[in-house]
Amino acid sequence: MHVLRLYDVAWAIDLARVEALIAAQTPEAVARIRLTRAEPKAMAFGVPPLEIWLGTVELPMAGGPPIKADATARLYDFGAVSIALRVPAAGLTWNEFTDLALTVDDAAAEPAAAELWTTLIERVRRLALPAFERPSSGGVGRPTVAGLEEDYLLATVQRFDPPLNAEQILEELDLIPLLSGERRELSDAARADLLRYRFSYYTTDLAVLTWDRAFLVEPTGDRDVADVLEVANAQLLELRYYDELLDQELPRTYARVAEARLTRFALSSRRYRYLARDIQTLVAEVTEITERIDNAIKVTEDVYLARIYASALELFRVPSWVTSVDRKLAILKDTYTALSDEAATIRIEVLEAAIVLLIILEILLAFVF
Repeated sequence: MHVLRLYDVAWAIDLARVEALIAAQTPEAVARIRLTRAEPKAMAFGVPPLEIWLGTVELPMAGGPPIKADATARLYDFGAVSIALRVPAAGLTWNEFTDLALTVDDAAAEPAAAELWTTLIERVRRLALPAFERPSSGGVGRPTVAGLEEDYLLATVQRFDPPLNAEQILEELDLIPLLSGERRELSDAARADLLRYRFSYYTTDLAVLTWDRAFLVEPTGDRDVADVLEVANAQLLELRYYDELLDQELPRTYARVAEARLTRFALSSRRYRYLARDIQTLVAEVTEITERIDNAIKVTEDVYLARIYASALELFRVPSWVTSVDRKLAILKDTYTALSDEAATIRIEVLEAAIVLLIILEILLAFVF
């Protein structure tokens, strides 16, 4: 099983440069990720993320010895990093597998694990910092949004003994504790809701999604579904970042507009122009990065993965975040248009006043001479 934690680290990441930096030291520790089941023309990453091997770590467990986990990091070109802890779960009964998943998920969220997560993401920053464009931590012109992270649990089974198909899994195994993270009995309505997003392509595979975890059965061992869910989480993270960034920028913009209007008439046009330029730059940057986020994965013909991807976006409320970002960008665009018009009006008024003054001066000079 995999415990994911995603971070925003930069406006953009030059993945080719990261690959070169790490490959020069440990070539075996870095690889590009590609979908294995889908044909490239059917579904593919816009820019394939880069995976870095971080070694074996120990996840602290409350009231017991730590659990060993393999740690990896995936870097996305739009500035997100996903840290994954892979915990082996072979040879377990279903109840043991469920207990392990819940225990690992709880442990990863405990304060005792915070140091481990921090150590891993800081290691990625040290390794890849030269390839970060405007890093979130200490970067000029890019504010840091405190506490912005996304967590997700992927509980994956490759085979059952004795073998079970997807229909038998749903009928014979109680998936609800694993999907809900709850050890108490849930109502029938809550149970039905947790099983609403379930998918199978072959009789032997299964994917059941919830907003913070997924249960996957992949007999072939491929990770396409897991990769698609990770991308959706990365997109959610970045949209949340830019929504929060715009929330911070809008009050600042209003304050700067009010300040410019209090400025002396002769200087206000220049301040309006500077402010309009800053707004235009922000709008262009956010628009560019949101388009890059939207194009992180391209789906055309693989209906199964496309359905899972679309359902994940719906579960994570990504369309709502897109709407929120677009609405705030529209406000900034309207503000830019109003400032540009006001600056142009002031310039015209200044020019007209100058012409009137010149005429008056000419009349006065005519009387004097």
